[in-house]
Amino acid sequence: MLKRSLLVLLGVFCLHTSQAQILNKLKKLSQSKTTTTSTSSLSSITETDAASAIKEALANGVSAGIQKLNKTDGFFGSDLYKMLLPDDAVKIGNTLRQLGMGKLVDNAILQINRSAEKAMGFAAPIFVDAIKQMTLTDALNLVKGGNTSATEYFKSKTTDKLKAAFAPVIKGSLDSTMATKYYGDLITSYNKLPTTFNKVNPDLQDFVTTKAVNALFDQIGKEEVNIRANPVARTTDILKKVFGAK
Repeated sequence: MLKRSLLVLLGVFCLHTSQAQILNKLKKLSQSKTTTTSTSSLSSITETDAASAIKEALANGVSAGIQKLNKTDGFFGSDLYKMLLPDDAVKIGNTLRQLGMGKLVDNAILQINRSAEKAMGFAAPIFVDAIKQMTLTDALNLVKGGNTSATEYFKSKTTDKLKAAFAPVIKGSLDSTMATKYYGDLITSYNKLPTTFNKVNPDLQDFVTTKAVNALFDQIGKEEVNIRANPVARTTDILKKVFGAK
């Protein structure tokens, strides 16, 4: 009986692993066990060192980005990341505002952003998996490259996969925040207008997925720039060794 109770408690504990724990694992993704000094030179950096540092820098960027975006107004309150309507739906929003239905448009926009903010809470394991599986064939040149060269490499190799993995999360978030309903009401109202001859239904899920993934990539890039430029941001031995090398 005691053994069974312990197993139940263990199961409950596992099911309630917090987002903070996931992010902590993310930060430790590629940490090296190498102890270094502050006088490392580029010639002493191996391909393995470079790959470990790049993956850790990317993981730190994911962690920082999620913490910034996975909160109320992470998107809606941001001049940089706030989502409006898909390009194909801009005309719809403008038309409805002119007809006195601005509140309908505003509700849709608000809930679209709330869905992105909520979805970011589930982004960590998806991005962690992509970082783990990413093959780095020229890590040393990425270290020596531009301020966001590692981020751009990660983006070029994983964007399609990340969007595919993140899309179901976005859909669930759109549904749970009522964004799907408000957006549907918006489209339905427009399509019912006597002046609407061509019925429309722009893809909301793909729009939000793309915007959310791009926002997180932008945050990853900013963290990479910070690690390269700011010694204080190099919080582990491998980051100090690789990005502090002269």
